[in-house]
Amino acid sequence: MDKTVLYHVSDLHFGYEDRQALDWFAAEVERERPAGVICTGDLTMRGTAREFGLAAEWLTRLPVPVSIEPGNHDVPYYHLMLRRLARPYAHFHALKHRLGSEIARADVAVVSLKTIARAQLRLNWSKGRVSAKDLEATLHGLARHDAALLRLVACHHPLVEADTQATASTRGGKRALAALARAGAHAVLSGHVHDPFDREVEVEGHRIRIVGAGTLSQRLRSTRPSFNRLVLDGAGGFAVDVQTL
Repeated sequence: MDKTVLYHVSDLHFGYEDRQALDWFAAEVERERPAGVICTGDLTMRGTAREFGLAAEWLTRLPVPVSIEPGNHDVPYYHLMLRRLARPYAHFHALKHRLGSEIARADVAVVSLKTIARAQLRLNWSKGRVSAKDLEATLHGLARHDAALLRLVACHHPLVEADTQATASTRGGKRALAALARAGAHAVLSGHVHDPFDREVEVEGHRIRIVGAGTLSQRLRSTRPSFNRLVLDGAGGFAVDVQTL
């Protein structure tokens, strides 16, 4: 029997995208037809309507279900402060509604966790934050999918650091990761740092896997444009193959 394959991609950054990398990824989706694409945020560069339009044009052409998460670049940037504070997620929610193709399978569940905020009590608002309310929503989502063999949580920021060049500095991340592990999540998928990683960590006596995807934009760090190919083993586990352009 063929094994289930999912593609995990992140940080497309339309507005500063890499068209060669995007074409390569789209061709791989067309060729293999994975069960779905999980995109863990930063679809855009400045959260503008134009950039979301470009993202929508590209994402809707992918011939498989697509799950998206918001990233810190997907809210209006500082120069659009009024819109950022009043309706920060309007463009993202419109795109999510337009896609309308969440990954729904019996063998795997993908549950969202919001790690961004319209404002924070620190100068760098690009860093991660997990609120008690957002964590509770994710825990409820995991509970609804307790029959799935593999339960994945998708968010933008790594909940704990993974020894990458860039950092997430996610407030409440360690606490959230421990709660997710207790709730039966097998892994947390994220982006933000633009370099892939795959680690198993222990938090409060529980072990859980953290997996990060690279970027398909021009904003490269240590790795060329890349995405993760997840191959499910049918027993609640999966392998990660980093695909690099």
